[in-house]
Amino acid sequence: MLLFQDDGGGMDPEGVRRCMSLGFSTKKSKTTIGQYGNGFKTSTMRLGADAIVFTRAIRGSNVTLSIGLLSYTFLRRTMKDDIVVPMLDFKIQDGETVPLVYGSQGDWDSSLKIILDWSPFSSKEELLQQFQDVGSHGTKVAVYNLWMNDDGLLELDFEDDDEDILLRDQGSASGGVTKGQKEIVQQHISHRLRFSLRAYTSILYLKKFDNFQIILRGKPVEQICITDELKFKKVVTYKPQVTHDSQVVSVRVDVGFAKEAPILGIFGMNVYHKNRLIMPFWKVFQEGSSRGRSVVGVLEANFIEPAHDKQDFERTPLFLRLEMRLKQIIIDFWKEKCHLIGYQPTDPNLRSQYKATLKDSGGSASHVHHKNSSARRTGGFSSNLLPETYDDVATAGFPNNGFHLQSTGQAQENNMDSEGLDEDLVEIGSSGIFDPNFMEKLSEENLALFSRREELRQRDTQLKQTIEDLEHELEETKRKCGQLAAELKVRKNQQHLHYRV
Repeated sequence: MLLFQDDGGGMDPEGVRRCMSLGFSTKKSKTTIGQYGNGFKTSTMRLGADAIVFTRAIRGSNVTLSIGLLSYTFLRRTMKDDIVVPMLDFKIQDGETVPLVYGSQGDWDSSLKIILDWSPFSSKEELLQQFQDVGSHGTKVAVYNLWMNDDGLLELDFEDDDEDILLRDQGSASGGVTKGQKEIVQQHISHRLRFSLRAYTSILYLKKFDNFQIILRGKPVEQICITDELKFKKVVTYKPQVTHDSQVVSVRVDVGFAKEAPILGIFGMNVYHKNRLIMPFWKVFQEGSSRGRSVVGVLEANFIEPAHDKQDFERTPLFLRLEMRLKQIIIDFWKEKCHLIGYQPTDPNLRSQYKATLKDSGGSASHVHHKNSSARRTGGFSSNLLPETYDDVATAGFPNNGFHLQSTGQAQENNMDSEGLDEDLVEIGSSGIFDPNFMEKLSEENLALFSRREELRQRDTQLKQTIEDLEHELEETKRKCGQLAAELKVRKNQQHLHYRV
């Protein structure tokens, strides 16, 4: 059984019926993502076959307790043609919990029987006991008959980590040459969020939540602010043209290198919508690209609408323009700052200055040495999955860019920032220049052509509409001309008769 519980305002009988109904939603807020009224139903049914809801609310002087059952098992085994959701309501009267009957007593008794037959609870008293830890107001949702995989094991893993809930068989890490690198990959938030509920909820909200708390298996979730983890951070303002007559939208894009760079080659843009994470570590470049390696970004894109499952955005021309703009932001950032993490500058002027600096310092090897590389081997990690220190005990090769990181047998500190850059001596080989990736160029051109095609389609539609309007106007003019000609003919005939008389 998977249990969700909150100490919020709870739902009154009308509210819980709206919650349990398909397609009902009153959310029209500019700050919340709810819209279609199907999220609770689809999410609980994805986790398990059955869900039972207990909710207690105070509305004025009325205290109500409601129970609702959404059971796929019940509907399937009884071969129901319609979706039947049994509901029970109670009220507190003179300190006693008494049934609250909205329809007939027969309907209330029938709902009670269905809930007792198809839930883990065998009596009305057991049902009411579930409200004891809810408090004066709040909601508890229990999902049971959880789904299993093909091997007959629960899809959710509750055993490997007592403080987390994991997706089974989703934790295998790829990437990393040495054991130390693979360990960093496995512990990094960009990898763990794919299968760890704690990791995912730690970056679920963009803004720091200070008026509520998420507690997972008895331990509070510590929020991670991705922008705080970036090195050499830069802020870029993007002003998309949403519509021709709309107000100008301004989007802040924070971009920088992951603090593990260049040891860890993770990259991607984290796109939020109304404070809620939609696309984590979205790779706007192809996986094998050397451009943008270790570059991470964060932005809140409220000007585009997410898909129904809130895990992606609709592929509209507006979204494609955002994708192209983010690519350009990453390319510009990479060209400007890639030498700060040990890559040869792509800009000719910077490259000349850098070679001169290397010559003055007597460097000639294609190695990276940090003067402060005597960090202690602690192996420590923060409570929310981001490493605090990083160890690498062997040579790590990056064949795509001709760059090698030579270990000196000591741990390297990754706390380099823009102020401390002068303390590090970086020596770069001549093979670190990146040739543009042909497939990426082709992809960019295709996106540009697609966007252009959409614009031409819109223009074609407008022109067709204009032609239809003109044709309609022409027909109307012809009709009026015909009427005028007929009236003129009648008047001429009348005048002709008058002259004859």
